[in-house]
Amino acid sequence: MLRKTLLAAATFAVAAIAGQGASAADLVRLGNLKFAHYGAVSYMKEIAGKYDLKIEERVFPKGIDILPAIVAGEIDVAASAVDAAIAGRASGVPIYAVAGFAKGGARIVARPDAGIKSIADLKGRKVATPRGGAQELILLAELAKHGLSWSDRAGKDVQIVYMAYADMNQALLAGSIDAMSQSEPQSSQAINKGFGVEVIKPYDTELGEPVRSLVITEDFYNKKRDVAERLVRCFVEATATFIADPDLAEKYVRERMFKGQISSQDFKDAIGNSPYSYDISVHHVQVTTDMMQKFGVGRMDSPPKAADWVKLDLLEKAKAATKTGDVKTTAVKTN
Repeated sequence: MLRKTLLAAATFAVAAIAGQGASAADLVRLGNLKFAHYGAVSYMKEIAGKYDLKIEERVFPKGIDILPAIVAGEIDVAASAVDAAIAGRASGVPIYAVAGFAKGGARIVARPDAGIKSIADLKGRKVATPRGGAQELILLAELAKHGLSWSDRAGKDVQIVYMAYADMNQALLAGSIDAMSQSEPQSSQAINKGFGVEVIKPYDTELGEPVRSLVITEDFYNKKRDVAERLVRCFVEATATFIADPDLAEKYVRERMFKGQISSQDFKDAIGNSPYSYDISVHHVQVTTDMMQKFGVGRMDSPPKAADWVKLDLLEKAKAATKTGDVKTTAVKTN
């Protein structure tokens, strides 16, 4: 009897310890987007256990759509284009930019039969872009560089048609627009399927290649410092893994994120135009802010100063750990 009692007590103790271990993982709520170059951010949840984290991912249509969820306290960390983060910060959303995770990721694509071979050829045409995104900003920067006026109504050199990312390819295919400023992999898909041709990769303005930002809430940064440090280390490992193992990156993005909806060539072309990276700079964020204000993107009454909310200390610490071997990249099977 005593033996059974001791055995039962031991079993209970083991179960209790296991339960404590299972509950030890800190929950992090991630807001993400469904684009090829956001793949490493999504992959964080696959390796989160190594950092005593549990990452719950929620996918949004656009980066700016994540901001209300942050304000509501539903999201701790988010991936978005820098311009969406800037617009959020300007409107009082309490976020810090702590890393970058991809650069480029945009093309201006036209209908093959439209005869559009340069930005100058967009005069008199309808060009689609999502409102308030990186694609709008780089389109307006290109139009301004080439001396073209624009409006979402007729009467200017270029008529802007605001559309969701998911709708632009279909509109180009149907011929209801002449060109689009599109993200990846949708722009690569349009080209590979034959209903689009590249006009330009729009990186020749002062903005350069747009950078995507990983942002965390101020509370997360200030009150959960240890969790934030582990999260950024997890991000660095996920990114390093995708850079070192492009086959894994392709498999994960194509099968897990897009459920086979994009081809291998679509993925390769997309990442060729939007390589994975870690970095972001105060200078780039400030230039982006200045250009948004210049072109009225985001409609900011009080543009934030980049130096006040770009916090790179966690990233530098995580990268230093990677160099010293404290962070080791480990591929995870994506069945």
